[in-house]
Amino acid sequence: MAKYVKWIGGALGWALGGPIGGVLGFAFGSMFDDKSFVETAGGTSAEYKRKYQQYRHQTNPGDFASALIVLSASVMKADGKLMKSELRYIHDFFKRQFGEEIAQKQMDVLQEVLKKDIPLREVCGQIKYFMEHQSRLQLLHYLFGIAKADGNVDATEVSVIQNIANYLGISTADYESVRGMFYKDSKSAYKVLEITNNATDTEIKTAYRRMANKYHPDKVRHLGDEHQSNAKEMFLKVQEAYEVLKKERGFK
Repeated sequence: MAKYVKWIGGALGWALGGPIGGVLGFAFGSMFDDKSFVETAGGTSAEYKRKYQQYRHQTNPGDFASALIVLSASVMKADGKLMKSELRYIHDFFKRQFGEEIAQKQMDVLQEVLKKDIPLREVCGQIKYFMEHQSRLQLLHYLFGIAKADGNVDATEVSVIQNIANYLGISTADYESVRGMFYKDSKSAYKVLEITNNATDTEIKTAYRRMANKYHPDKVRHLGDEHQSNAKEMFLKVQEAYEVLKKERGFK
């Protein structure tokens, strides 16, 4: 336990306080029954208020992972079913990011968080305050990946993700762009590029350049290689949408 607590303390910044800290404190308390650790994880002392300012808009991988655990639980609980495919999707992410040992511990935390009622609006408010926009888009992308991990599109999960996007301050255009990367229809390529099907060829080219810049992997370099890999996937989806429209419109 001491080794894990040390890792948690070293990896997390702002996520140890506020609503997220409260949810994780519940999970850690259930796992370890360590009152001093629970107080640290969920406390609102002057020290943690100071850290709020210190870490504002400086998301690190540990903060991102903690936000992902709490929001993942909200999405997974939406349809009242816990799917092995969803758990596998999350485990594989943590394994790539931190290795098998930490991945398994994170999954243990997730199992405990799934037992708790999550104050979603408050949790998202904390994430919005501390996390830069590009990282929030990454979170949204992961959540859609979880929702579609079992191959089915459940309306309740999509509804929860839309609420999360609203609470995170993500615009409708950005939400539809990320959603269009997972759910294909006749207008999804336009949605990914954040334009309408009435856009001119020139407007499509301009939108492609803008979106390629928005989703460039360098935007999340501070989160580590795995997040850059995910950003590259989003970047490629933008390129794919552009190629679809080039083929449809017949321009170069």
